[in-house]
Amino acid sequence: MSAQDPARGRDRDVHRLLTFIDAIVAIAITLLVLPLVDLTQDMTADESVAHLLRTHQPELWSFLLSFVVIARMWVAQHRTSRPLVASHYTVSALLLLWALTIAFLPFPTALVAKAGHQPATKILYIGTIALGTLAIELVSWVMKRNPQITDGGGHKSAAESSGVITGVLLLLALAITLTFPATSYFPLLLLLLEGPIRRLMNKIGRK
Repeated sequence: MSAQDPARGRDRDVHRLLTFIDAIVAIAITLLVLPLVDLTQDMTADESVAHLLRTHQPELWSFLLSFVVIARMWVAQHRTSRPLVASHYTVSALLLLWALTIAFLPFPTALVAKAGHQPATKILYIGTIALGTLAIELVSWVMKRNPQITDGGGHKSAAESSGVITGVLLLLALAITLTFPATSYFPLLLLLLEGPIRRLMNKIGRK
């Protein structure tokens, strides 16, 4: 039994957990940009900024890619956990697992800049994103089966759930980038199809 009736608002334990997770996201994004700041330390007064940017394109690309990924994952986590008002051990464990993938992501991001062509780097990077996506999808699944820990709203139907769609698109992107190395990490742009696919599934589901 929760310390607070879900109908009266989110209990303190849930609020503290979600605040802690938000802090992890903020720190992870900060860690992403720190290597870019370090690039300026060896820059001479005569060196042009344009040359610096050209020379370190891989670092800039990996930063932008991971920033978008983390932002997207945070939005998914925020949307999923919005109805959560009472503590649940499994939900808390899954949210911490999700936070672990966010905290770990700066490491494969650094590898993308240095050894992005290696299959192990691609598996580690995309696999970390896929694990985080799976964790949030499991959070949604547990909340649906324990409505007493929610405010009664925000539950997604199977057609509305984007986690499965995102997971499939990630696996497809991984398969493409491993099969065709020249595509680099551009197959991750398949994630842009998640919205149109979800809307199509919703339309089909209403017929």
